[in-house]
Amino acid sequence: MSTRPAGARERLLASAKTLFAEQGYERTTVRAVAQAAAADPALVIRYFGSKDGLFAQAVEVDLRFPDLATLPKEERGSRLARHVIALWDGPDGATLLPMLRACATHETAAETARGIFAGQVLAMVQALGLSDPERRAGLIASQVLGLVFCRYILGLPPVVAMDADTVAAGLGPTLQRYLHGAIA
Repeated sequence: MSTRPAGARERLLASAKTLFAEQGYERTTVRAVAQAAAADPALVIRYFGSKDGLFAQAVEVDLRFPDLATLPKEERGSRLARHVIALWDGPDGATLLPMLRACATHETAAETARGIFAGQVLAMVQALGLSDPERRAGLIASQVLGLVFCRYILGLPPVVAMDADTVAAGLGPTLQRYLHGAIA
């Protein structure tokens, strides 16, 4: 086990991402993360402050939303839906799932999710200059997170069985309405 910090922070973060994805927040220990990273457990505290701090950084992800303002208005919901499905089907989905699972029981996870919402989802909607961006972004997040829960956490068979294009075709019109339709 290395007590040298050279590269330890990156190794700890990589190990944490893997362990949180495989075992969840509850079963992942600081000691296990350090062992997997061949580092001293004290370095977790040094670099991240706590297990919660490590978790918050391990699940941080740039959602890389497309610049919807460059698209014709009528294509935005469809493009956003395709992006969301590709994101969750890709490697970033494995990073986001532990956070989503932990949101219900850990304030740090919920705080991290709210930060992603405010910093990325809300910012994407605000960039379009739409009325009531907070409500629109909230509705978009609720739709996407509901889909994610059913498809990737609950494993609801009809939703899991759909290919990405079918899911995007169903999700796109709803996101389009939340972006540009009337919202009560």
